[in-house]
Amino acid sequence: MRIYLTIFIFFIIIPILLSGCGKIDNGTSQQNDLSKRVIRVITTTGMIADAVKNVGGNRVMVTALMGPGVDPHLYKASEGDVSRMVKADIIFYNGLHLEGKMVEVFAHMRRRVKTAAVSDGIDRNRLLSPPGYEGTYDPHIWFDVKLWMKAVEYIGEVLIALDSSHAETYQKNLHDYLNILSELDRYIIQEANKTEKLKRVLITAHDAFHYFGRTYGFEVKGLQGISTAAEAGTADVQNLADFIVDRKIPAVFVETSVPPKYVEALQAAVQARGYNVKIGGNLYSDAMGNTGTQEENYIGMVRHNISTIVNALIQ
Repeated sequence: MRIYLTIFIFFIIIPILLSGCGKIDNGTSQQNDLSKRVIRVITTTGMIADAVKNVGGNRVMVTALMGPGVDPHLYKASEGDVSRMVKADIIFYNGLHLEGKMVEVFAHMRRRVKTAAVSDGIDRNRLLSPPGYEGTYDPHIWFDVKLWMKAVEYIGEVLIALDSSHAETYQKNLHDYLNILSELDRYIIQEANKTEKLKRVLITAHDAFHYFGRTYGFEVKGLQGISTAAEAGTADVQNLADFIVDRKIPAVFVETSVPPKYVEALQAAVQARGYNVKIGGNLYSDAMGNTGTQEENYIGMVRHNISTIVNALIQ
């Protein structure tokens, strides 16, 4: 049934919706003057939505397709999503195959709506290419704050090109937000330094934290690969359990956008070896927190993660 729905969206719904739109030169010219109204922005993840809001300010109206707890690796566009994207002035997405099941949707959309992958603002030499995934890059760029700052700068460039009459507004917002992100980066380093180097081991369900590990000095291991589409096998659980016992790792972590069953199975395997490893808490990996919580934005999400990791590893 899902296969038929996907085919229906790709080949029936999208062409019909696009046919109702006037011709747009890949988003560089618009049907009306954007300087006279707010810009309608669609993003995939909440992290991108938060960045666009900070840079765009009151010049943008932002809708994120993927809410709290949603896994972008497995997300499939609904008919409603397609309708919202067609009506947008611009679509921002992560790229690097994070939104793997939406590639065909973006291919259709960019014929009529301006689309931008925020990862295009990052030098490919600074990206990680995990073993076993030759030819691809790790898409979890937001876990290195300095790397994410490059994506935020790119968002600013795209908005200025789209709405040049308000360039000063975007530039000021961008400058202010980059200063806040620089402060966040310093905070993470300060918190990480509270832990002994030998204890800086971060174990989660999937490999979302390698940029974090590279930048802030943590050894990172995950049961699944960089995509949650990969299943963790029995051998993966047993090997990682051996590692935890050998290194006397005090805690492992659950991700809010990934079912906890994998980490719970790992914990049970460790206990079967006569060693107790605790679940150190919930980390936000591919999605932010609920509206009204500290973790509803990128700053709060990152501060929560580093505090949770450090508190679990120093006890």
